[in-house]
Amino acid sequence: MFPVIVASMAAALVAMLGATMTDLGPWYRSLAKPGWAPPDLAYPVVWTAVFALTALAGVTAWRHARSRAAVDWLVALAALNGFLNILWSMLFFRLARPDWAGVEVVALIASTAALLWVAARQSRTAGLMLLPYLAWVMVAALLNWEIVRLNGPFG
Repeated sequence: MFPVIVASMAAALVAMLGATMTDLGPWYRSLAKPGWAPPDLAYPVVWTAVFALTALAGVTAWRHARSRAAVDWLVALAALNGFLNILWSMLFFRLARPDWAGVEVVALIASTAALLWVAARQSRTAGLMLLPYLAWVMVAALLNWEIVRLNGPFG
């Protein structure tokens, strides 16, 4: 039961903090976006699914972990990934710096890939559950870079 509580609370905390950083107000609405950008209503739906799968993957990997060290790696990578997820929202939305967020998102992609790899070493199913998260972060990165290209410079 402990892994379920930890994973659920961590996912909810990251989602809530990220949401408080996200402001779709006048500044964001004024940005030129590529034609392939998802509609604004898609983001909460996709992020909810991604966070639910991430929490489930964390529980699955934790329960299949072969050692305490494996659990420690999972928790550390999940914490780093959550921090980078929140930091991206802060840079992009709160500081209105998509250029900085475009650099930071590389670290977010790397931490997501590392989390997927470590989780998959414990449970193939856990790794598969993290694939939508990695794919979504990569879409977000492409969108971020297109927004910089279409609207820069910033600052």
